[in-house]
Parts: sequence; C-alpha cells; structure tokens
Amino acid sequence: MSRVAALGLALVVGSGLPLAAQQGPPPAAVKVIEAVRTEMTSQMWVPGTVVSRSDARVAAEVSGQLDWVAEVGDVVRKGAAVARIDDSAVQLELKNDDAQIKRLEADLAFVNQQLERRRQLAAEQIISANDLEQTQAQRETAEQNLVAARVAREQTQFRLSRATVRAPFDGKVVERLQEPGGYTSPGQEVVRLVNVDDVEIRTRAPLVVEPFLSEGMTVAVEGRGSERSGTIRRVIRVGDERSRMFEIRVGVDGQAPVVGSAVKVGLPASAPREVVAVPRDALVLRSDAVYLFRVSADDTAERLSITTGIGDSALIEVVGDVAAGDRIVVRGGERLRPGQAVSVGAE
Repeated sequence: MSRVAALGLALVVGSGLPLAAQQGPPPAAVKVIEAVRTEMTSQMWVPGTVVSRSDARVAAEVSGQLDWVAEVGDVVRKGAAVARIDDSAVQLELKNDDAQIKRLEADLAFVNQQLERRRQLAAEQIISANDLEQTQAQRETAEQNLVAARVAREQTQFRLSRATVRAPFDGKVVERLQEPGGYTSPGQEVVRLVNVDDVEIRTRAPLVVEPFLSEGMTVAVEGRGSERSGTIRRVIRVGDERSRMFEIRVGVDGQAPVVGSAVKVGLPASAPREVVAVPRDALVLRSDAVYLFRVSADDTAERLSITTGIGDSALIEVVGDVAAGDRIVVRGGERLRPGQAVSVGAE
C-alpha cells in the first residue's frame, strides 16, 4: 500500500470515533450551595438528664392498714385515688363525735332554759344577781364545749378524707413503695408518681458560659444518635462553690424523651461573631489537609485549602479564600480534580 493510501485510511478511521471520545470525559455531576455570612458562637457540649417536671413520692397523711394501692403503670388524673387506707377506726371516731355534739347541744338547751327562768326570778328579786351570773357562765361554758366538739368532728372528717391517698397531679404510677395489707403512717411514702409527658432536661454548666445564656434561647440537644432543638426554660444563676457549676433547665421540642435518658446539650461559650460558613458536607477531609471545591464562573472546579472554626449542627466556619455567595460543592467533591469541568445540579 502506498503512503498516501495509508494516510487516507487513517483519516477515515479517525473520523469514525465517537464525539465524546474525541472531546474527553463528560463533566462531573455535582451539587452546590452558596457560602453564607452569618453570626455564630463557639459551642460547649455538657451532659444532661431528662427529668419530669412533676415527679413525687406520694405519702400517706394518716395511719392505718393499706386496703388498696394502684398498680405500677396505672395512669391517673389529678385528684384520683392512688391508695386507700382502712378507715374503720376513723368512722367510729366520727360516730362518737356526732354523739358528743348531740349531748352538748342538749346540755346547752337545758342551760338556756335555766337561764331564762333565773332571769325572771332575778327580775322579781327572788334570787340574787350572783346566781344569775353563775348560770350565764354555765351557758358560755356549754357553748364553748359545743364549739370544741364541732371542731373535733371536723378534724375527724379531715382524717377520714385523707384515708384516700390522691394524686397531686396527672401522672403514671412508676413504683409501688408499699403493698396492700401493710401498715402505713403519716409521711410514709406509698407510690412514686411521674408525669412522663411533661419533661425537661436538667444539666449543669461551668460558670464561664453564664454570660452567654438567657431564658428562651434555642440550643441543640443530642441523644440516641440524633439531634433536636430545645429551649432554655430556666437559668439558675447560683454556682456551686466547689465545682463552679450552675444548673440549667432545657425544654425539649417534639416528642418527649424517656425520663432518665442521658443527653448532651450544646451551649454557647462565646459572644456571637460574624463568619463565613458552609455546610459540613462540603468539607473534604484528608490526613494532611482540609479543603473544599468552589465552582467558578466557567463551571470548573477550584480547590481551596481552608481551616475550620466554630460551627453548629448544620454549618461550620471556614477561614480561607472563601466569600459569601461562592458556589461550594456539597455533593460529588470527593473525586473532583482542580480544573475539572462540572455539571451543576440543584441542591
């Protein structure tokens, strides 16, 4: 074959290659988001515990044998019975009080009749004024005795009403501290009652973060591998002399966690400052460097070496040649090369 013929054959074969093979690999598909300028604070994570805002060991107020105690797991409303004490002895006292009151009422009626007759006799000067005064004193004594008896009856009724131990708030019985058949006395705990729907987080933090906290502030709460938001309900600005810690109460947004759960609370540890931030997914982490990719105006990838600063659950501060509004790759950056053409998709 002549050299001219061979060259012609090569041109024919070359012209038959696909267009993509002639122009190189297609652009890499990436997703981007703009870097933002925002206010951030450094964060300190402190351990906390989920507690109920209503958690009480309900005690008896009178003595007696327990006839009935609510079962563990029973849900009761405020004012409902959680235990009942045998009130037979108190019922007998109430009957005795009623009888005493009737007797004293009869005594008072008799003294009133005596006093009326003696007044007539004294008016006719048949008896002395001293006799009349003595009868008046007897009536006053009878009246006071009747008042005391009625007070005693009210006390017995009060004790009778306390023979039923009632829930001080809506809640669930989580522990029986005494069993039916046992003898209880005033102040002895019968059941533990917990409102499992009204919970908050109790945590303690170093005094150095106190200037940056305020009630109503939103904070991050982490537990069971997930993160949610919470609201600072109370800041107890009284520090412990030894630990230099103070207590904080945080309300939890969404479904209430299990009482007793261990969580972590992210508290601000500095005053807010303005930073340039990107999503954490934008960072490409290597053993010797941290960098990210910016998409330039001609849709090519530009690698930027950066250092990271403060952050929150979604964004992190980046320090370097990054400005607010830059298009930063958040998906597809792991395999990018500097200068590589990219195809930008929506994020």
